[in-house]
Amino acid sequence: MALSKKKSRTLVNNRSAGYEYHIEERIEAGMVLTGTEIKSLRMGKASLRESYARIRDGEIFLYGMNIAPYERGNIYNVDSLRPRKLLLNRREIRMLTEQVQQEGRTIIPLRVYLNDQGRAKIEIALARGKKLYDKRETIAKKDVERRMRQHVQKEL
Repeated sequence: MALSKKKSRTLVNNRSAGYEYHIEERIEAGMVLTGTEIKSLRMGKASLRESYARIRDGEIFLYGMNIAPYERGNIYNVDSLRPRKLLLNRREIRMLTEQVQQEGRTIIPLRVYLNDQGRAKIEIALARGKKLYDKRETIAKKDVERRMRQHVQKEL
């Protein structure tokens, strides 16, 4: 399912994803969360840095996403690094399965956000890992853009 450009509030962002991977396709998915996890997520206490998604038995799970335990959650808190099931329809899972079987492709999370109905969604991407020279090229492009902006600001 393609992403819609409706109002949303980003809770967690995977900033290193664009540096480490070539993003090929973006998909919106729901997540199965507990009550204390969504409360902690709304407070911004989560990290996508080391996370990735895997297809297992026809379902997609997100591994490595760290949602800090909710401070007032006491006995209802769950393991902060537990695998979380992603909610996609069969057609999307089948398409992702076929794409991931091609060499060098993986599924990575890009951001977690609240949609306009207040539901937590995750933006995942089908991505291909960058080589070292691609990473250097990305750094060089950002450097050139930054210098151009600075030059334009000096002239104003």
